[in-house]
Amino acid sequence: MKLITIHQPNFLPWPGFFHKWMLADAMVLLDTVQYEKNEWQNRNRIKTASGAQWITVPVNYRYPQKIKEVTIADRRWVRKVCSSIEQSYAKAPCFEAYWPSVREVLNQPFVRLKDLNVALIRLVGDAVGCTSPLLLASELEVHHADPTERLIEICSGMDGDAYLSGQEGRTYLQREQFAQSGLTLYFQQIEMLEYPQLHGDFVPYLSVLDMLFNTGADAGEIIRGMGGMVR
Repeated sequence: MKLITIHQPNFLPWPGFFHKWMLADAMVLLDTVQYEKNEWQNRNRIKTASGAQWITVPVNYRYPQKIKEVTIADRRWVRKVCSSIEQSYAKAPCFEAYWPSVREVLNQPFVRLKDLNVALIRLVGDAVGCTSPLLLASELEVHHADPTERLIEICSGMDGDAYLSGQEGRTYLQREQFAQSGLTLYFQQIEMLEYPQLHGDFVPYLSVLDMLFNTGADAGEIIRGMGGMVR
């Protein structure tokens, strides 16, 4: 079985993103769909001494631009985001092991948001042990606009015979279309596990940076232990 999973290229995603990647034989970053304003593509949350806080990349966006077309508005965000991360995690046990490489990517002069996100995803993926190929939908031949047919087209074009959806896919994917295409449909089954954090009580669903800075080399095993997949 060749299992394909597909996800939008979010900004410093939560650990569940990397769990999905680990389960699959290949992950495709869906940068050919419409950008979603004020969602996860240009922002995520870290944990500060006063609780969860957003870190955001400002963008130039005009409806209905695709993710691959959205550009970064200016460079002033870099100092603010880096300062927020440093203030929040400087005392984390594994901060110094990973922060220099993350900071280096954040400081690169990317023009397009998706290029920044892909670089960060690859960096963190390497750190937590994601070994399956990572591809971009914009580099593949994708023509369908229908959400289900688009996923089927990507999987078929990669000689996949199974597709791994996130849990939310149960609400919108047309199962019969997958069956008719000969693709087995799986859904990610995941539970956010607690791990050591700074700043008081555990806060779930943060950017993967929180787990990486607090648990270091153990982050990969924690992510693998978050669940599996079901039909």
